[in-house]
Amino acid sequence: MTFFELMRRNAWRKRLRAVLLMFSVGIAFLIYGLTASFVSGSQGAAGASDNLLGVFNKSGRGLPLPLAYLNRISAQSDVAAVAYTTRMRGFIDVEKNVVVVSAVDPRAIADANGEELGLTPELMATLEEGRDRVLVGRALAETQGWSLGQRIGVTSQIMKADGTRNWSFVISGIFEGADASTDTYFMLARYDTINAARARDKDTVDAFVVRPRDGVSSGMLAARIDALFANSAAQTRTQSEKQFLEAFLRQFADVGLIVSLVVSAAFVTILMISINTMLFAVRERRFEIGVMKVLGFSSGRIVALILGETLFIFAVGGAGGLILAKLATYLIGPALGLVLGGEVFIKSLAIIVGLGLLTGLLPALNAMRLPIVNALRTR
Repeated sequence: MTFFELMRRNAWRKRLRAVLLMFSVGIAFLIYGLTASFVSGSQGAAGASDNLLGVFNKSGRGLPLPLAYLNRISAQSDVAAVAYTTRMRGFIDVEKNVVVVSAVDPRAIADANGEELGLTPELMATLEEGRDRVLVGRALAETQGWSLGQRIGVTSQIMKADGTRNWSFVISGIFEGADASTDTYFMLARYDTINAARARDKDTVDAFVVRPRDGVSSGMLAARIDALFANSAAQTRTQSEKQFLEAFLRQFADVGLIVSLVVSAAFVTILMISINTMLFAVRERRFEIGVMKVLGFSSGRIVALILGETLFIFAVGGAGGLILAKLATYLIGPALGLVLGGEVFIKSLAIIVGLGLLTGLLPALNAMRLPIVNALRTR
């Protein structure tokens, strides 16, 4: 029997105990995976750009800005591209099924934000085929079960000129986003269609999207844009999307601190449970440890054997918890902005190794110090 085979069999000696311990470890890593993905998504990793700037109404992000601001912003020498958007929030069939429609100019949004959203020239051409065409993000399309060419109805907060709130669109394309972390849980419609049909706030937008030229400080450009409209009736606040999300979350709480406390509590709890369980398991095997010492097992090999058992348990349990967390991000991640990236897996590997060694350290030291005579007396 090899050393690793002996380690594996010792870990599975009490199958129910091993399974329950692995299950507990898995739950701890499931909590860690979900909370880490929430922090990653909510604090800007889910497609939030630190370079693209958003120009909003200083009095409130939901308040409109005149479309005429476009020319003054685009005239700035440090602006590479500028687009505008009006966000139309509504629902499909039932009020709980909320969707967001961003009304944009196809060519402008492709220049300003096309790379991040994966807006290819072919997709933008389909959007211009008809005034009722929309592009749907992959995450939204999969959640709703939509397909190309399907006509959909959206009941919106924006009232139409005919007194209704019902908008009808045809899906002309599906955009994928630059990578898996890009938010694609919304759709893009034509601004001219929305602007012509709405009953009020014509020729206004909710925000401008500004792409600075290469080498231009986004912070300095944001300050200059706000200075342009300092004396206007509708003053502006310009910031990156990442800055906005972080500021928004800080209004409620320090999300990172709360998540760290929750995760720390989970890991401390599982560490205490695991240490107690392993101490009991090693105490049961005192006679066998004595026999191994008689047969020539060194103290170092006995320590390595017990540490290997705890690492095996944490590796299996941790892997299971992370797999469940990854599945959860596939199922509900697009709607909630959960992103489980490679950085989380690297940290998880370090945590698995650290907790595995800490858990087995005290039982291993006890086994190493156990006198052979005392061990053989236990039988």
